[in-house]
Amino acid sequence: MIIDTDPGVDDVIAIALAHAMPDIELVGLTTIFGNTFVGQSSRNARYLADLLGANVPVAQGASLPYGEDTYEPAPHVHGPEGFGDIIDVPEIGANIDETAAAFLVRMARENKGELVVCAIGPLTNIADALRLDDSFASNLKELVLMGGAFEHAGNITEHAEANIFHDARAADEVFASDLEIKMVGLNATMQTLMKSDDFIALAKESPKIGGFISRITPFYLQFYRDVVNADGCAMHDAAAVLCCTNPERFDFHRSGLRVSLDETNYGATIADENRKPVAIAMNIDAPWALSTLKTEISRLD
Repeated sequence: MIIDTDPGVDDVIAIALAHAMPDIELVGLTTIFGNTFVGQSSRNARYLADLLGANVPVAQGASLPYGEDTYEPAPHVHGPEGFGDIIDVPEIGANIDETAAAFLVRMARENKGELVVCAIGPLTNIADALRLDDSFASNLKELVLMGGAFEHAGNITEHAEANIFHDARAADEVFASDLEIKMVGLNATMQTLMKSDDFIALAKESPKIGGFISRITPFYLQFYRDVVNADGCAMHDAAAVLCCTNPERFDFHRSGLRVSLDETNYGATIADENRKPVAIAMNIDAPWALSTLKTEISRLD
């Protein structure tokens, strides 16, 4: 698995989960703008890989959405540096020389039919890989993405989920491709709320990794209390990781998808029966998902 990421509080949990799960061989992290600027994403990914003891390369990807010349993150969600209240994140190691798209293309070619990409940020790097190599879609086993809201309210606008909204043009190109896709969007992920006590318990079980997660989540929990009016934060990205290994724990609806570029519902994921069907996660076995997440991460340290 390669995780395409913009860490990000829930990205941290997803990457830690992937590192902990015995069924996953994590072979790289590719970074993207989103929760932070892409340079921060890469720094955070390298820091987290070091914290986990995961010897994986980090390839930096796109810094801007298609057709845009600026991008501004939303620090009120994940904090100014992506790690909640932590503002001093050390630079550890270096990115590899390849771009994210080139790394994705090479790894898919070298592991034809075996590599899964779990994309938990905007989809620009995936669209770049499709543009770079016509065989990327056939070489890749599967793309499992966290994003979208299918006939469901959005979380950045009334109609749109944030990862899709942040580069709607790239997302539309991905859904128009021949990739095998599972979309784990708000329909499923909003069922997976973890509360403050869960993170405190995780820190006791796993002082190093769980402790770090417990340090960065209060900021995220406060956002959910203030904006979503929820007593807990959704495990958006971790749900996508779990979908890679245990799709039987999800209920899917199959439909082609397009992403609206209209001003009125920009970023909405809409059925399009003229496109290759996507497996859209509509429900998740939430008790199993949260139990698995806590059990697996507790094994770290």
